[in-house]
Amino acid sequence: MTMGAMILLEPDDRALHGYFSRDYAPVVTVAPGDSVRVRTLDAFWSAGPFAGGEHADRPKVPQHRSGYGHALTGPIAVTGAQPGMALEVRIDAVVPASWGTTVSGGRPTSFNTRYGVTDSTVVHTWDLDVTAGIGRNQYGHSVALHPFLGVMGMPPAEAGEHSTIPPRTHGGNLDCKELVTGSTLYLPVPVPDALFSVGDGHARQGDGEVGGTAIECPMDRVDLTFGLREDLTLTGPVAHTPAGWVTMGLGDNQTDATYHALESMFALLGRLYGVSRRDAIPLASVAVDLRVTQIVNHVVGVHAVLPPGAIR
Repeated sequence: MTMGAMILLEPDDRALHGYFSRDYAPVVTVAPGDSVRVRTLDAFWSAGPFAGGEHADRPKVPQHRSGYGHALTGPIAVTGAQPGMALEVRIDAVVPASWGTTVSGGRPTSFNTRYGVTDSTVVHTWDLDVTAGIGRNQYGHSVALHPFLGVMGMPPAEAGEHSTIPPRTHGGNLDCKELVTGSTLYLPVPVPDALFSVGDGHARQGDGEVGGTAIECPMDRVDLTFGLREDLTLTGPVAHTPAGWVTMGLGDNQTDATYHALESMFALLGRLYGVSRRDAIPLASVAVDLRVTQIVNHVVGVHAVLPPGAIR
């Protein structure tokens, strides 16, 4: 990927949206090799830190309207992107703002019913010390920050507006905590010009995102560099991260998501090491780890991880 121009993109009236749609006009257009510096709101469209009271009543930015999903910034058009190609997104920087919020309960999901918290909402507010890399909640608990974007993706090929909540093969609400600074994400392009959008900043999240949210936070700075790969035929998201190569599977249940992640990993092992699928299976059995990405967004996510140096 060659280096190009740096373009600035703010979450303003032009760029903020709460659905994926191929019908949305791009707010910026970049060429392969160009970089975009993006600022994002938190997933809740919050106008500022949570100050107590009912979480649902917290102030929202003026662009928010009922029924919206995550607050996304974009779309970004990538010149030359066409279905059948892979979009390459290099994550050069992810810098959170100084505050975040974690919310659980209060929703009639199967998980909250099992947890017994459907009749109340639990809110943890976080002060984020970005310099020290530490987040502290109102109860005095501290965690090391591990910032990434929960949503990075493109709209489905079908016309109309589509929810931001379920992850899809061409990205969206992936919620994969490995997509930190220094990672490169590869996604199959579903629509001409890609129309890529981002949002749902997470200062930290555990695998699974078991309560439904992470430390949801605005991002003061996200630097992304775009490329196109005509040599990659992908069936789902793939990433090269500090944790290693990652292939992501999605499904209605954990078994289906696991098989999708593994099939993608077998294909990746073939590209990396020139092995057949027959030999990729035993290699994966001894070198690849499976992790639950998330279980709370209508679609289950599992990712397979090939750590650095695991196969030599």
